[in-house]
Amino acid sequence: MDLIHIHRADNVALSRAQLPAGSLVNWRGELLELVTDVPAMHKVAVCPIARGEAVLKYGQAIGFASADIAAGEHVHEHNMTAGAHRPDYAFCSKVPAIDYIETSARASFQGYRRANGRAGTRNFLAIVSTVNCSVTVSRAIAAHFANSGVLRDFPNVDGIVALGHDSGCGMSTCDEGYRTLMRTLHGYIGHPNFAGVLLIGLGCEAMQVNSLLRDCGLETGPLFQALTIQGSGGTRAAVQAGVDKLTEMLPSANACQREAIPASELTLAVQCGGSDAYSGMTANSALGAAADLLVRHGGTVIYSETPEIYGAEHLLTRRAVAPEVAQKLVDRIRWWEHYTEINGVALNNNPSPGNKAGGLTTIAEKSLGAQAKGGTSALQDVYLYAEQVRSKGLVFMDSPGFDPVSVTGQIASGANVVCFTTGRGSAFGSKPVPCIKLASNSALFRRMREDMDIDCGGIVDGDYSVDECGEMIFQRILAIASGEKSASERLDYGDNEFAPWRIGAVI
Repeated sequence: MDLIHIHRADNVALSRAQLPAGSLVNWRGELLELVTDVPAMHKVAVCPIARGEAVLKYGQAIGFASADIAAGEHVHEHNMTAGAHRPDYAFCSKVPAIDYIETSARASFQGYRRANGRAGTRNFLAIVSTVNCSVTVSRAIAAHFANSGVLRDFPNVDGIVALGHDSGCGMSTCDEGYRTLMRTLHGYIGHPNFAGVLLIGLGCEAMQVNSLLRDCGLETGPLFQALTIQGSGGTRAAVQAGVDKLTEMLPSANACQREAIPASELTLAVQCGGSDAYSGMTANSALGAAADLLVRHGGTVIYSETPEIYGAEHLLTRRAVAPEVAQKLVDRIRWWEHYTEINGVALNNNPSPGNKAGGLTTIAEKSLGAQAKGGTSALQDVYLYAEQVRSKGLVFMDSPGFDPVSVTGQIASGANVVCFTTGRGSAFGSKPVPCIKLASNSALFRRMREDMDIDCGGIVDGDYSVDECGEMIFQRILAIASGEKSASERLDYGDNEFAPWRIGAVI
């Protein structure tokens, strides 16, 4: 059996299958005997690695040997450690030129053109809670429409989604956590996948409805209404008031029609979860190729999950378009180093038990594979969590690595389509934005067929190249942006995945 050797400089390769000690594998035309058992997708030393020597994968150091490692030995957390974090940022040293496609030849999709000029890929109505205390009322209003059958008379409306969360009070009104939540709510209220929005508060919370409207420069109107439970006269009265307001919005929402819109108005959120050792070679690399295609068509790609670029951030700083852009990224890394330290967490020890079972050992290894999903385009800018993205091309939005929190921020920043890669089998959706699931290996694709949209495992088997798979992903992005349902939409995921990042003490 052949090993998978990613970069010519690597001193480890990957096993395609679970192999016992004594197995003979093909290594550069010669037989290499395994001296230990090696699980599928895990690393094998292809030459001796001395204690303290760097373990190389993707042509980069992913950690250091914590003991002498023999050729043919399994390499994982028992004999490898993360080591010190010493990146060479080399700001702007490798900024790639972008080969833009001629405007006349660019792709398009069938989307919704909103009154403010923005482009949507879905046509929902939203109920947005300012505080956890109003979530029950918000969900009761949504349940009325789901259970009454009223929406059957409005076929152009994709649904009514209640966005509830666990914050909005017990917090300072002048700190980073408050500003982050306000940005998130503002981003959803104005999202082009919503034809109309109902904002609901309790009335006495920290995140006041009137403060949100004032500070974000929002004005209510026929398709944007607001109420509080206290001001409505209690729970039942608030539910009825909410039902009445949304009922008034339905005819206008139903009148929205899809039309041809340039692909340059797509904003793609790229995300990974439940990664394995194949993710960096298959799904992430193919998604990166699709991301590069979208950039060439004039679109925008939002790459995120700051803790999961740790150890690979130097690959982004080198292709930043300006030193100040690179410095923004380094500043976020420094923020995270401080944030994790004061909370007693090691930033360089991020891989989950599932990641480790899938062959990933250190955060550098995980990050080097994860960064592939951002493609190879120049980094145009760096944004705070849920900050509105104004740039075209590849951008980075700061976020945790926890998928629901990260995608919530990307959607608030303006993403109107999401691509999510997984090797272990993440279950995820993200109303109001369609989420396209990409399997890193064919075994997962077969096992969770109903949850997956595209099998990227054929890259390993030689069925298609990374670029060919990237083209498949790009075409699926256009189709799903035009109304075709993704796997997660068919399973009705997305009602419970709205998860704003909660920063700071609950008081």
